[in-house]
Amino acid sequence: MNPRGTLYAIGVGPGDPELVTVKAAKVLERTKYLFAATSGKNQKSLALSVASFYLKNNPQIIRLVFPMVRDKAILQQAWQDAALRIIEILSKGDDATFVTLGDPSTYSTFTYLLRSITDKDPHIKVQVIPGITSFQAAAAKLKIPLAEGEESLTIVSGAKGSNEIRRTITQCDNMVILKAYRHYQQIIETLEELGLKGKTVAARRVGLEGESITKKLNKWDGQKPSYFTLLITKKGTKGKKLHQ
Repeated sequence: MNPRGTLYAIGVGPGDPELVTVKAAKVLERTKYLFAATSGKNQKSLALSVASFYLKNNPQIIRLVFPMVRDKAILQQAWQDAALRIIEILSKGDDATFVTLGDPSTYSTFTYLLRSITDKDPHIKVQVIPGITSFQAAAAKLKIPLAEGEESLTIVSGAKGSNEIRRTITQCDNMVILKAYRHYQQIIETLEELGLKGKTVAARRVGLEGESITKKLNKWDGQKPSYFTLLITKKGTKGKKLHQ
């Protein structure tokens, strides 16, 4: 019986190929099987587009469909189907790679996929290679610290609106709000109500085509926030506003 291969989960960063780590690039260069997630509506994968800069071994590219729905039964079936495809490759003794934007451990599709894989076969070998997150890239472009001294940093999802933000902001100094696109205006209104609008900046599509960073949080030059929209609130910046 062949020894099983290893699954490498690679975070390729926010979108700029130059932000892929050296370790990730080395794995991509030698990979034979490359898995990438798609929504099912099309075959596009931003993570695959980034990874393609480092593919030198002409790997077999396998697209895994994860539909953008809330039906738990449909999602569970998608995770299980994807897990079986990956386990099939690994069981032959071959290594495989799964690529994801940002970091595999931060609001990533890979989290759900890994659970399905380990549920089916807890002995599968997995190596996670971290990636630079969109909020790290945004902070670097803005030249602002995410946290300094004894400050705390909290990362929250804005997918369900402002409730979690309102509850959490009282207990932290600085906050990153990911998935802010759907309830963007509601979140901005909440931050204004809390006196934090002047201490908040927004970034859209960091590292991707159409990237923009704005301090005018009421609107975005007539454009709607994209799926890749985040906010950084610097509540703990010693009373200073990030902008007027």
